Amino acid sequence: MRLGVLDIGSNTVHMLVVDAERGARPDPAASGRSVVRLMRYLQPDGSISAEGVAALLEAADKAAALAREYEVEESLALATSALREASNGAEVLAAIEERVGVPIEVLSGPEEARLTFLAARRWHGWASGRLMVLDIGGGSLEIASGLDEEPDVAVSVPLGAGRMTIEFLPDDPPSAKQVAALRAHVREVLAGALGEVKRLPRADHVVATSKTFRSLARLAGMKVAVVGPEERWRMERSQLSDWVPRLARIPATGRTELPGITAERTYQIVAGGVVAEETMKALKVAEVEICPWALREGAILRRLDQI
Repeated sequence: MRLGVLDIGSNTVHMLVVDAERGARPDPAASGRSVVRLMRYLQPDGSISAEGVAALLEAADKAAALAREYEVEESLALATSALREASNGAEVLAAIEERVGVPIEVLSGPEEARLTFLAARRWHGWASGRLMVLDIGGGSLEIASGLDEEPDVAVSVPLGAGRMTIEFLPDDPPSAKQVAALRAHVREVLAGALGEVKRLPRADHVVATSKTFRSLARLAGMKVAVVGPEERWRMERSQLSDWVPRLARIPATGRTELPGITAERTYQIVAGGVVAEETMKALKVAEVEICPWALREGAILRRLDQI
């Protein structure tokens, strides 16, 4: 079966096409994405602006065209925090569903965390022991930890890189006072959200997913040798702590000259770095390994298990 997974996130609208077979690795037959950066279109009343809706519908049209081109037989469509929380989210979702022709599953934060955890567990295997997964999106931060394929705890907090940039870092580059205010806010939110996670046994292996962590690891971390053609990266908290203040002093246009920082991430990478650093501190995590699989792969794996 040729399966399409449409992921409507806070930063991108991404269509992934795979040839689905139970027990098979979900390698993509095709992939297409549109950068939307939806958080910038949020209005004071919590709605998505007309310009933002137009950008979403254009991205949905491109995704639907890719699905037709590759003769997708079944599609899954997922929406995450930005649409889930928008005051006009229901009507925007209805308009997108009309374009793509399938119902959209609106995931809660913990559901995002559980699907991402499933993907990371399958990627790293049982040998990784008790696994902890960190995922920074545009609108939220997800944390999951457990010993099996279903995590013991799945937590979501509104600390996404896009959201934090808009709320705390309006200037380019941000001032030291703005960064300090963001750091204090992240610490306050995490202090009230991590009780269940901290009560679990210490994780044997901590991994991070998302483009934010991947960009930071390529900038501040180190490539590690592994079996196979996949690039694998690790990042120590000390390396991240060294880079975040430097990133904050560089204008967004200048950050794209640095390794790993793409044009689509440059405006929110400082906020992402602060959230990543403070999360690792709060959880006493010294090092993370970057996992290439995340939410989309988790959704595919869940569907493959049902075939």
